[in-house]
Amino acid sequence: MGFWDAITGRSKPKQANLDSLFLVPSASITLQTAAGLTPTGDGSVCYRSATGAGFAQTQAGVEELLRSTPDAPTVETSTDGFGFTWLQVHRPPEETDGLCTDLHAVNTTLEAEGFGPGLLCSLVPFTQPGGRRVGLVYLYKQGTFYPFAPTGPSSRDNLLELQVRDALRDELPIEPELSGWMALWGAPGL
Repeated sequence: MGFWDAITGRSKPKQANLDSLFLVPSASITLQTAAGLTPTGDGSVCYRSATGAGFAQTQAGVEELLRSTPDAPTVETSTDGFGFTWLQVHRPPEETDGLCTDLHAVNTTLEAEGFGPGLLCSLVPFTQPGGRRVGLVYLYKQGTFYPFAPTGPSSRDNLLELQVRDALRDELPIEPELSGWMALWGAPGL
């Protein structure tokens, strides 16, 4: 922070550390032993699409990049009711490493092409044997994770979210402000 920023009370936003996504596979082992949560094999990146041919080409290029590997995942794109685009990646549940590599590639490509300001979050869902789902959400602009456990169209399991936070606090950079734990109603995979 510079002198002028200090005087005016401005601060620079925390930079995303996309390499934190590579911590999710080891965190998934902790979630399995501590809470009985297993990866679903799904993951997604949420962003605000930009208009224009440049963005359309970048998005198509990202999808082609993911589909061009020998063990290519299934890739699809959808738009939610808030106007955000979700690029979804589907892999077998045991391929959490590959899934996180895919999500990292999507984020870094959009960032490198100048569309970083439109990135919102990445989501990796987990499930319990009874079918309850919890998503590990990586906030792009904060560089932190938080759990989101929906129980219905507009309700969530706060106790389960806190249990997941406590289980992972030594493994992942956790969003400290509970007010920053956004509800992702209708997110793919949840």
